[in-house]
Amino acid sequence: MMDKPKTPSLTTNRRSFLGAASVLGATAAMASPLGIPAANAQVPAVPGAGTAAAASPVTTRAIPSSNEAVPALGLGTFLVFDLLPGAKRDNLREVMKTYADAGARVVDTSPLYGSAQYSVGQLATELGITERLFIANKVWATGEYLADESQARRSLELSQRALWRERIDAMHVHSLVNVDVVLPYLRAWKKEGLIRYTAISHYENQYHEPLAALVEAGNLDIVQVNYSIFNRAAESRILPAARDRGVAVFTNMPFEKARLFQVVQGRPLPDFAREFGAANWAQFFLKFAMSHPAVTCVLAATADPAHAAENVGALRGPLPDQAMRQRMVRHMETIPGFDRIAATPWYPGKAQMYQGLIRRSQGQLRQRLS
Repeated sequence: MMDKPKTPSLTTNRRSFLGAASVLGATAAMASPLGIPAANAQVPAVPGAGTAAAASPVTTRAIPSSNEAVPALGLGTFLVFDLLPGAKRDNLREVMKTYADAGARVVDTSPLYGSAQYSVGQLATELGITERLFIANKVWATGEYLADESQARRSLELSQRALWRERIDAMHVHSLVNVDVVLPYLRAWKKEGLIRYTAISHYENQYHEPLAALVEAGNLDIVQVNYSIFNRAAESRILPAARDRGVAVFTNMPFEKARLFQVVQGRPLPDFAREFGAANWAQFFLKFAMSHPAVTCVLAATADPAHAAENVGALRGPLPDQAMRQRMVRHMETIPGFDRIAATPWYPGKAQMYQGLIRRSQGQLRQRLS
């Protein structure tokens, strides 16, 4: 059974995976022998950049603890890669191929995400890209008694089998659950060569303080946090702390679970988006998150190949500078409904989508409780 999460400054009950919609995606890097170029500096916005974006190099950032370069965009798999047994995966295969072909080889998954890691492992094998991918995964269980590692090791071994990977690139303490106990295990696994990077993650603002405290405590490679053009709370402490301590930052929820798209539905991009090569709203939102100097990789989940093709366009071309970032925020603040995004349910209008093990279990629990 899962214990209550422990953090340096906060203890709270873990939300059941049957009832909570969590999003996590943290990533780390492909090594330089696999062909990723050195980390690019942020490029200021310039007029006419859109025409040159396709020919420009992939935007990468370095993981400070190793100086290893990673693409600034990665693939999240929560809900979207969770399918029932026997369900067709052709769309997901195309999504993975689109991301990988564009250089976005970071893939984040978790045993908590239903069948997602099985989908990732199967499709990566079919596409022949298993060793090209940078796999980020998660763990939260400990054991039946203090210092018992058995459940954590079983979780690791399950992920190794599902993903066809002996070594996981980055392992996160999932939503800070049991972080005081699990994080030392991750450090031992890193020393033993089972993982390459230690990481922590969450997706809610109320956990930003404990996330920052762990970053400031040191001996951590990656922190993953929610960050978007709407929700910029991470800018106040976590992003500066990560930059100061040499910790990579991977961000989730760049689209606010599709709620940003609902707000801009039917609206054209502002003309100034051409100055930093954004050809659609997805790239507008992704480039905002990518352009913060402390952000290493932005995770964007999708099950739609057409949306994947839009997303990966954000990997090339210039990024907004600070003045442009402020202009982007000011523009969004003029759009009705932008200030109410937090009160809107996730995935508006898509309640019947992403029907996998998680949604099935949630529905069964609701029936039992009704």
